[in-house]
Amino acid sequence: MSLKARIFQPAKNAMQSGRKGLGQWRLEYTPSSSRFADPLMGWTGSGDMGSQVSLTFDDKESAIAYCEENGIAYNVLEPRKRKLNIKTYADNFSFSRVRG
Repeated sequence: MSLKARIFQPAKNAMQSGRKGLGQWRLEYTPSSSRFADPLMGWTGSGDMGSQVSLTFDDKESAIAYCEENGIAYNVLEPRKRKLNIKTYADNFSFSRVRG
């Protein structure tokens, strides 16, 4: 069985207002088997142990080096840059504002 991993920068969740900890990179293994529903309880299960492992690195190069040292095939997903639309409070009352 050959392991495959994806390396990415996780986005902040909806309950998070700050940007602390967003510079870290995460390595997660891609699932090698599909999930199944347990017939008794109805819970979702999987025989894939790699889906339970998630590693965190300070930078992308460290995560790539880890994969290359351990012979893990990897795919790097580059993060999308955030577009800031900076406005002032006075822009709410400007004449150029579209009014409906």
